[in-house]
Parts: sequence; structure tokens; C-alpha cells
Amino acid sequence: MASMILDERDQQFVLYEMLDVERICGHQKFADFSKETFTMILTEAQKIAEEEIHPTLPEGDHEGCRLVDGQVHVPACFHRVYKLFCEGGWIGMSFPPDDGGQGLPESVKFAAIEWFYHNFAFIAYPFATEGAAHLILTYGTEEQKKKYAEKMLQGVWGGTMALTEPGAGSDVGNLSTRAIRQPDGTFKLQGTKIFITGGDQDLVDNVIHPVLARIEGDPAGTKGISIFIVPKYLVNTDGTMGRRNDYEIAKIEEKMGIHGSATCLINFGDNNECYAELLGNERDGMKIMFQMMNEARLAVGMQGLASASIAYLHALKYAKERLQGSSIMEMKNPEAPRVPIIQHPDVRRMLLWMKSSVDSMRALSYFIALCFDMHHVAADDAEKDKWLGYAEVLTPIVKAYCSDIGFRVTETAMQIYGGYGFCSEYPVEQFMRDEKIASIYEGANGIQALDLVGRKLGMKKGAYFMNLLGLMGSTVAKYKDLQGLKDLGEAVQTSVNTLADVAMFFASCGKSGKFLVPINNAYPFLMAMGKVVSGWFLFWQAGIAREKLDALTQKAGIVGSDQAAVSGLAKTSRDGAFYLGKIASAQYFIRNVLPEVDAAVKAMKSEDMSVVEIPEESFAS
Repeated sequence: MASMILDERDQQFVLYEMLDVERICGHQKFADFSKETFTMILTEAQKIAEEEIHPTLPEGDHEGCRLVDGQVHVPACFHRVYKLFCEGGWIGMSFPPDDGGQGLPESVKFAAIEWFYHNFAFIAYPFATEGAAHLILTYGTEEQKKKYAEKMLQGVWGGTMALTEPGAGSDVGNLSTRAIRQPDGTFKLQGTKIFITGGDQDLVDNVIHPVLARIEGDPAGTKGISIFIVPKYLVNTDGTMGRRNDYEIAKIEEKMGIHGSATCLINFGDNNECYAELLGNERDGMKIMFQMMNEARLAVGMQGLASASIAYLHALKYAKERLQGSSIMEMKNPEAPRVPIIQHPDVRRMLLWMKSSVDSMRALSYFIALCFDMHHVAADDAEKDKWLGYAEVLTPIVKAYCSDIGFRVTETAMQIYGGYGFCSEYPVEQFMRDEKIASIYEGANGIQALDLVGRKLGMKKGAYFMNLLGLMGSTVAKYKDLQGLKDLGEAVQTSVNTLADVAMFFASCGKSGKFLVPINNAYPFLMAMGKVVSGWFLFWQAGIAREKLDALTQKAGIVGSDQAAVSGLAKTSRDGAFYLGKIASAQYFIRNVLPEVDAAVKAMKSEDMSVVEIPEESFAS
């Protein structure tokens, strides 16, 4: 039976037929791997996801987390699964073996974790631990690596990311947590952090917090921020745990979704005894934390993809089984038999939008992972820089576009279920609740848009952005002459050219002092670019599918111009149905969604300033 978490056939298509990830096995860094190894790993990921992680999704949501005598208790069903997850070596999969990982390519790691991220409340615990451990491995001393990272990667200890404060959310530079220098080179911390994912838990013996704080006397703003390691239990020189550190879990936030994830408010140093160790150099806190934040932003994009994927597959199954209404051809016949709702045009419209959205988000997420792999194996600096450039520009797209569209897919899934979807006896309402947070945390999506427009478009004097547009153009050139793809290719290329034109328009606005124009339009531009990138990936997939479909029709003795016979392959060939679906996804998206970019660009170029010109008093009388 096909999985209800993700379409494994599409996963294989993106990895092997589209991105050709096995080519990286020809490089020394990944020479110990093969396509067969990758497939085996993904099979194991699917197995633990379906048999262990997915069943805890509703149960964890129902039970939630409890704070008892200062200790957080996570859903009981998470304990066994967490142990299996750690034993399987899923934490730090892509870390070097010397650091306790498996050395997997990022592209295969991303494919593996897509199986897990539909249950973000559970996966947030090992995911946050991996990110914190990676910080220590990258910036910590040898003593800190041995002291903390080893047990974190084994899953024996957990980890978090403690940035946000009540008065300093996205404005991190305004934080008030202070670090007081001690004679022995350590520090004592005092302050409050909120919204700390996995801030405490009973899955592990110890929790290690990377905490942003300002050393007394250091300058205001982000330049004066340092980062510290704050363990729940101090660690003795022999590796055993010492006293409980001086911080309090004040409460667990009551949230709309991801109830199984302990989102904590932590008060550090109420008794002036909160032990902390500096991580890296003083006043390098933001630079160091950005490593973990960028990793988290890509993971949030994966959360959007995973939520969308599971919601789409459930809605598709429901639409095939739910009988309601008659065929559109027999609407006037009261005796006509009831038909599955998938036969109704508006339901098919929603399903095809969902399918094309999931298909493009999966391609985007895996592609950016491949960019990191290619950056690592590239033979020269120019090649390395090219792949890094693609990843830099696409990171805010992955985070913001995938989290917003992921939510919209879960919303559309609920629409397909109708009234039943709004009821908790069906799973889509939880998919929707759990996904909403993704557009907010790790830098709200408006901030991702400002990063794209204010920083990424201009990186390397615009070369990174233009190189990406050039790559899109080369894809169009490769496939545009295939049967049925000419108009689609022209539409994608036009949209790519439009992105270049808007970037130049923003630059001219900046030079003429109209800097508020690109700022006001940063989010609309990010979403427009997300649609163009999606159109590119879907066209790329349609090109491959067209070539594969032509081979199938030739083998079956079908003339390519006989569309009825070609469509009939969907009945007799699983591959035929799959490739026809790829072409349909591209057609629908490029002809129905991509034109939205033109309207968005027209609005941007109007230079409308109503956003800033409206008096605050005029928002409501």
C-alpha cells in the first residue's frame, strides 16, 4: 500500500531522475556510498516513520506536555520512539564519522528527514539537539566537544536554541540577558528566554542550552552579543553530572498546535548561580547562532513540505472514497448514482494545486540540499562559490515560501474534507494547527523577505541571484522543444526575466532614495519568486517526464500524437500515470498560478505607499 506520509515514487524521481544525486558518490567525500545505500537508508527512514513516529502524532497531540515540580514531562508515547530513533543513528546523519555521524550527503539526509517532519512535535527534540551539537562541534573547544557534543549526538543529552526574550523577539539585538564574568573564565547568566523549543524534557538526562546574552560592559545591539553553553546539570571533569544549574522552567506555553513539543519560558540565574561557558569568541554570538538558525530555517521549510505532503495524500484518499453528488454530466438526473468527489471539477482543481505545490516544494528542498553537497565536492573555488550562491539565495525562499504554502495546502485539504475536516476525528485539522507556527518561528516570513531583498539579491554584487536565473534559463533551453512544452517553457522564461527586471527596479529605487518601495514589497517579491522557482522546477520535471513518457509510448507502439492512447497509459502503467501527472502538474501551475506573478509585479511597480502613508489612527475609528 502506498504511504500516507509522502509519495515515495516522487521522492525517488526527484533524487535520482531529476537531481541525479548518485553522481556525488564519484567524489572521494562520498565514495563509500552508492544509490543502493541511499535507497536502503530511505527505506529504513520510511519504516520507522510509518511504524513508530506517525502513530504518536495524534496521541502526542492529545496528551501534550506537563510541568511538574520544575520538570517537563513529554507525551509518554515519545519515549520508546525516541530511544529507537537514537539507536538508529538518525541524529547527526550528515556529520562526519569522527564527530559521531554517518557522513551522509545533505541531499539524502533531507530526503530521510522528510519522512519524520510530519510529526514536528516529536522530531523537534532530536532536531534541536543536532543543531546545538553542531554549534559546539564547529565553535567549541576540544574540551567542550568532548564534554557536551558526544552525548548530544548519541541522544543521551538534549539541546535547544535560546534566543527569544519577552522584549526582544525578532529584534534580537535588544536582548537583556546578561553574562557576568567570573575569575575562573566562566560566566553567570541572568535573564529570561521565551518560546524555547524543547526547553526541558524527560527524554534525556541533561539538556544543553546555547544562550545568547551580553557580557556586562559590551556594546548595545547585535555587535555586543555573545553565546554561552548553559547545561541543565553541570558536568564534572570525569563526565558525570554535577549540581542542577540555577535556572527555572517557569511554564510551558499553551499553543494552538504541536502540543507534544515543550515550548518553555526559562528564567536564568534567579539565585545568581547560573553557570555558563563562553562558546567561541566574545561578541561573536550572532555570527555563531546564524549557523544554527540557517539550518533551522531549512528544517522549517521541510516542515512545510512534510505537512503539505501528508495533508495532500490524506485529502486525495478521502476524495477517492467519499461519495457525494452525481457526475457533472448527470446533474439533472435525480436517480444518478453518487460518485467519488474526486470526479467533481472543483475538487480536482484543489487536488492539482496541492499536488503541484508539494511536487515543487520537494524539488526545491532537495535541490538546496544538493547545493551544499556540490559545494563540498567542487574541485575549485569558483565552482564551490556557484553552488553556495544558489543556496544563499534560495534559503529564505525555502523557509518562507514552503512554510506559507505548506499551511495553505493543509487548509485546502480541510476544504476537501468539508465539515468533517474541521472535526478532530479526522487528522487534517491537526496537520493545519501544527503547521501554522512554521511561518512565525526562526525569523518570521516577513524577515525572510527582507533578507532576500535587502541582502541576498545583492550578494557578490548580484552575481548569486543572476547565476540562479541563468540556471533556470538553461533548464528552459534544454526542454522547451519537447512535445507540448514550448508554451510552458516560454512562460517560465518570461517569469525568470521578470524577476531580473524587478531586481533592477528595486536597485533603481534604492539609488533614487525610494528605499521604502523594495521594503514595502519584500514579502510580495519573495512569494512571487517562490512561484517562479516552483514553475522552474515543475517545468524541469515535465521535461524529464516527457522524455520518459516518449520512451514508454514508443515501447508500447503508441503514436505520440494519439493523446487518447497516451492518456490510456495511466490505466496500464504506473510509470505512465506518474509521468503524465508530472506534465499535468507543470501545465496547471504554469498556466494558472505563475500568471499571478505578473499581477504582483504590476503592484510593486505602482510604487504605492499606502502602507506607510495611512495614519495609525485610520486603521480603526
